[in-house]
Amino acid sequence: MKRNLVKLMKRKLWVYVGGALALLFFSILVSLSLGSAKIALLDVWRILLHQVPFLNQFITADWSSADEQIILQVRLPRVVLAILVGASLAVAGTGFQGILRNPLADPYTLGVATGSSLGAAIMIQFGLVSAIGQWTVPLVAFVTGIVTLLFVFNLSRIGGKMSMETLILAGVVMNAFLGSLVQFLISLSTNVVNVILYWLMGSISMKGWIFSQVLFPYLAIGILVLISYGRALNLVALGEQQASHLGVNVERTKIIVLTVATLLTAAAVSVSGVIGFVGLVVPHMIRLIVGPDYRLIIPLSIVAGGIYVLGADTIARMLLSPREVQLGIITAFIGAPFFAFLLRKQMVKQKG
Repeated sequence: MKRNLVKLMKRKLWVYVGGALALLFFSILVSLSLGSAKIALLDVWRILLHQVPFLNQFITADWSSADEQIILQVRLPRVVLAILVGASLAVAGTGFQGILRNPLADPYTLGVATGSSLGAAIMIQFGLVSAIGQWTVPLVAFVTGIVTLLFVFNLSRIGGKMSMETLILAGVVMNAFLGSLVQFLISLSTNVVNVILYWLMGSISMKGWIFSQVLFPYLAIGILVLISYGRALNLVALGEQQASHLGVNVERTKIIVLTVATLLTAAAVSVSGVIGFVGLVVPHMIRLIVGPDYRLIIPLSIVAGGIYVLGADTIARMLLSPREVQLGIITAFIGAPFFAFLLRKQMVKQKG
């Protein structure tokens, strides 16, 4: 019986992941093909396939060098970074929701994203990015994100126990406070004020391959850790006491999952700025489709997060083309009403 259930779960995983990857491939195709520079769809893929060893000898490079630069140095790095940022934020949100057993928890609503942004803003304001290096920004953002998370937890504790009802309110308080600190940094800034403002609205525009190289190691490690905790998150969903009786070290699981989720958030924020509600919307939608099994939710959230942010970025590029709308504005425009819907649903459920 148990073996049949495992086989069924694996079959569902492959079917859902296969479908999600097909949708991701289609999203990449659409995003690469759209832009202010009009490049024929066939030329887009001929340029890409020409970079593949053994295939380039079958393709005649009769396109302009400008078209090749646009595809390989502008659009493709942006598409890859959008996927990595979306995957990071979505799987981080899955970790927060799973370990806290709260569908409203995500890096943005808990204030972790704003806390991470404060660390990155400090690096930008005082010129430490060029002095220390881009690779250290996620670590600084991680420290400020962890500190924020600890403050949120302490604010939500009542009688020594964490109250899920006040957790979101604590996140709102920290968001407001840390947001004011970031605004204070902006008021002090002279040379980099536009850089900080542009970064706070969230964007992956004009960011080369180095940013994907910065984010990818954090995402790879985070994915491996969180996937390994899929079963533990399923048991924690039953309640901490029940999970403990079933052999889960609840406290250690909390620390590891929350730390990894915060690190993923910090890494994403450090390269793209504040992009809100991805970790709220994506895991919830996946949960509605495949059910509460985190062994399915985690890998699907990775792919769906990439699709979501890539789609939002494509809208941001094309909505007022040739002008761009900031990516964070698009995700907030979609996510804020969704958050209000979930909040209302949660309140009705509690009253019931």
